Amino acid sequence: MGSPNAQLTDWLSRTGWSRGELARRVKAKAADLGHPHITSDTSSVRRWLEGQTPRQPVPEILADLFSAHFGFRVTTYDLGLEAGSAPDRSLVYNPSYGATVEAVAELGRADVDRRTFLTGSTFAVAAAVGPSRDWLLSTLDQQSDPSRRVHLEDVAAVRSMFGAFQEMDIFQGGGAGRTALASYTNEHVYPLLRRTYTEDVRRALAEAAAEQTYLLGWMSYDNGEHGTAQRYLIQSLRLAEESGNPALGAHVLAGMADQATLLGHPDEGRRLAQAGRAGLSRTPESNACLADLWTLEGRALAKLGDKQGARNAVTQAETAYAKVAPGADDEAEWALFIDPAYLNGEHAQTFQDIDEPETAALYARRSIDAARAQKRARRGAMSQAALAVSHLKRRDLEAAHAAGLRTLSLTSQVQSSRAVDAVQNLKRQMTPFGKHPLVADFSERARQLLAA
Repeated sequence: MGSPNAQLTDWLSRTGWSRGELARRVKAKAADLGHPHITSDTSSVRRWLEGQTPRQPVPEILADLFSAHFGFRVTTYDLGLEAGSAPDRSLVYNPSYGATVEAVAELGRADVDRRTFLTGSTFAVAAAVGPSRDWLLSTLDQQSDPSRRVHLEDVAAVRSMFGAFQEMDIFQGGGAGRTALASYTNEHVYPLLRRTYTEDVRRALAEAAAEQTYLLGWMSYDNGEHGTAQRYLIQSLRLAEESGNPALGAHVLAGMADQATLLGHPDEGRRLAQAGRAGLSRTPESNACLADLWTLEGRALAKLGDKQGARNAVTQAETAYAKVAPGADDEAEWALFIDPAYLNGEHAQTFQDIDEPETAALYARRSIDAARAQKRARRGAMSQAALAVSHLKRRDLEAAHAAGLRTLSLTSQVQSSRAVDAVQNLKRQMTPFGKHPLVADFSERARQLLAA
């Protein structure tokens, strides 16, 4: 038995119902839903108020009852009954749009409050299998209808904020503005999903919410919060399906593929990237996204040891990106980061993993030049680290040390666990050089940075 549930007690007092009345309503609602085995009574209600969390579907039944009484949505989170079920719900790609709205709203609120279940959540590799399959099947079944996109003032405002937060992520790292974005999304975006709109406006809102939810997932990923990131990405994928925008869904799958490969599941990363490419088959104006998916498939193939497959994926990515017209309006705002700084940096990692340091260095330098021109410290740090590793593989410790110091300088400018991971990897790569003064100098500087 936990501590008394003050939230549930408060909601019950506001209805004016007695404990017996609530028990009778729960029992009747359960019977209507096909759960005649649920036989709540006043003792059951007393235990809930004292802190016991009832088994599903009772929490959802309680939420429905309070929602119907007050005329607006009351969630299980509002009732203090989220424990044990909310983490699992946000890993589910629910066919019900209403259930998706509740799951993503609850996830956002739990994230803002830094709930224990969320901050301690882990990445579940099997969780992506169903969502990517269901999104792909539904996307291929949908009929394209561009006229369904309506840019109303509230949707435009959400998208304007998306641009601001995406820029914050690109230039300052995922840890810089993630909590601010979570608060904004929780207070201003998810509530919009609960209002009543015409069908075309609903799709526009779903698309804007999917973009924001993806960015929350991506920033969580960059900040090393992988369990939280995975949950946001799955819910973003479901919202993207609701919006009828297959390119956006493919973009979400690219993020899921990137995460899976990074966490040691390149086979899953490859499959997710391929699912995204399949979904793009009916959307011709998504060359940046296609380039990203080929790039991430290349990363996965390199980790799997398929050298020729990795090289081919890089070639395909370059072919796709060559079709992206600089400054053109035919690419979505969420695709702006897919550019030479990003793509060449990822290609450098691919060739690093298939043990082609000369080619890796070539791509790393291209990425560094582009990132420097844009003042993108995170991407610059990761590519400088890739360049340093290439130097180490060629036994050029002096050049590696110089690139390593540039890595440290750029990493100190952002809040990104990926940049920190690049520093730590570079430290490990220097280990074979023993107690050389340059190794000792880099290790000490890295230690100071990581301690900070």
